[in-house]
Amino acid sequence: MKITFRDNSGMRGDTARATLTRGIGWGLIGGFAGTLVMDLLLTGIFSMLGKPALTCFSIVGDTLGRFLLLLGTETAGSIPLGVATHYVVGPTVGAIYGVVVTQFKALRVSTQKRCIMLAVLYVELLSQPLLAMTPILLKMTKLETLEWFGGSFVMHFILGIVLGLVMSYGLYRKPGKHPIHFYTNSSDFFRLDF
Repeated sequence: MKITFRDNSGMRGDTARATLTRGIGWGLIGGFAGTLVMDLLLTGIFSMLGKPALTCFSIVGDTLGRFLLLLGTETAGSIPLGVATHYVVGPTVGAIYGVVVTQFKALRVSTQKRCIMLAVLYVELLSQPLLAMTPILLKMTKLETLEWFGGSFVMHFILGIVLGLVMSYGLYRKPGKHPIHFYTNSSDFFRLDF
């Protein structure tokens, strides 16, 4: 015997499916994907401008290295430290976003557009304290600071778009046209009737 339920949950108003576990999981994926897209664009842009492709990783690694030095810890290698920092912070930021949009009712979104807008706002606001450390610790000039914040704004905007897209897909995607089947005995389970 087969009991069939139609799953008509679409993008709008389906916040019941957005559980904490799904939020964290899709947030990790979205944060990683956003970081990857951002880094691929950065390395491509730097290469086209004739600068070292890994400049961003070097800056991030130097900033963290300088911060750790203030705490009394020495680190070696700015580029590996920058890569590690990017790929720890990006997915973590995504996971926190997943927690926020699934656990706080006021921040639950019902459309893909709103999910993207909230993710962009979240990433831009959350990244500012981290980005502000770089010009201070590395003693950047005014022009370097302006370039740093301008480039960072654009790149984190892209990260926010990717995070919002992945989260809206993962949490609120519209299921296929096929019904969800719940089988009451094992012989029905192995019969494939889509």
